[in-house]
Amino acid sequence: MTTFDQDVEALKTWDRTHVWHHMTPGQAADSGLTMFVRGEGLTLWDSDGKAYLDATSGGVWVTNVGYGRREIADAVHQQLLELNYFAGSMASKPASAFAGRLLDKMPGMSRVYYSSSGSEANEKAFKMVRQIAHKHYGGRKHKILYRERDYHGTTLAALSATGQLERREHFGPFVPGFVEFPHCCEYRNPYGEVEDFGARAAQALEDVILREGPDTVGAVIIEPITAGGGVIPPPAGYLQAVRDICDRHGVLLILDEVVCGMGRTGAWFGYQHDGITPDIVTMAKGVASGYAAISCTVTTERVYELLREAEGDHLGYFRDISTFGGCLASQAAALANLSIIEREGLVENSARRGERLMAGFLDLAGRYPLIGDVRGKGLFQGIELVSDRHSRQPVDEAIPMAIVASCKAHGLLIGRTNRCVPGFNNVLNFSPALTASEQEIDTIVERLDRALHDVTSSL
Repeated sequence: MTTFDQDVEALKTWDRTHVWHHMTPGQAADSGLTMFVRGEGLTLWDSDGKAYLDATSGGVWVTNVGYGRREIADAVHQQLLELNYFAGSMASKPASAFAGRLLDKMPGMSRVYYSSSGSEANEKAFKMVRQIAHKHYGGRKHKILYRERDYHGTTLAALSATGQLERREHFGPFVPGFVEFPHCCEYRNPYGEVEDFGARAAQALEDVILREGPDTVGAVIIEPITAGGGVIPPPAGYLQAVRDICDRHGVLLILDEVVCGMGRTGAWFGYQHDGITPDIVTMAKGVASGYAAISCTVTTERVYELLREAEGDHLGYFRDISTFGGCLASQAAALANLSIIEREGLVENSARRGERLMAGFLDLAGRYPLIGDVRGKGLFQGIELVSDRHSRQPVDEAIPMAIVASCKAHGLLIGRTNRCVPGFNNVLNFSPALTASEQEIDTIVERLDRALHDVTSSL
């Protein structure tokens, strides 16, 4: 008898007593968590038969092409039967095919390194920077700068590069050589009403590079749009200025596209809205839309050549491995996922539906004073909640928690900043699948409206 043959109540008991859930307090788990059992498109059904419209793409920005995609399942099945695995030290058809198709979407990028999670993809990038420092700079140019409020992963090195204090709390001491610089949230900029905030925010980065010493700084890592730290898009001119600063000081620019990548923002990658070319791009989540575990660390040819061995330098190449980067079904899933995004025009749909979603949220902002800011790109948007629009004082996090709960009661799943930045866990997050229809976008707004009314009428 398989696990799935068990009575649902027995499964729920096993869940409460045996499963250690991600990002979930024990008290909540003890009370019993919703068990989702089926999905199609943007709709999920729980074990009691209740339907939910998922505006979170699996809770953490993953299911870009939606649930129930037989084309991807069939690609995985076929590849598993043909050849399920060989280590990435050898060539394979799916790895080669996906790399070629992916790089068509990324002008200026040249090499794809496979692994299995966003954290791992960023770890690979950090190791590349450190090895380049040793090979070419006597180990000195090893520091990696990260931005306040950005998140880069759950492993210790990735967490060392994360600007969210509540995610880091209790996990130190951290890996040395990671240095924080200020955020670029225009809604909370420290300069007041200025027209050049993008340039000023970028200057804050250069100030840190100069303070640390450019000869010690090897790379800067940022999210094109900060995700879990508050859905913060870059101000005008910011990314171009960051690129220029990195070039001026010989610093590699790493773009963490783990959330933004594969069409989420209305472009194939978030950085492409700003017309720049990074040195390294990391991605995961939407690469296979959760149908298989896969991540990529993509580099320019220059970075690849910096890590090519010289004659007699037997340790000069990138001596790294990801065991599950050799799972060939993951690359087959990614290839099928990319084909769906292309064929159905989902990048364009994300941009178009994102405009409709933004318009709906702005309408709600006109009716609910606790909405202080609406921001984002494509189907990647956030609503910041404040107790006073003039002072922009954040609401207590109990309020977004109540709104999320009310949305769920109305059959809508949304996210929120959760244990990220002290005092600023006040942003509602929205990231429906890129397949979202006009009707589904309108349903998100309508059900959020009902939840806002429920919560604000009791304040």
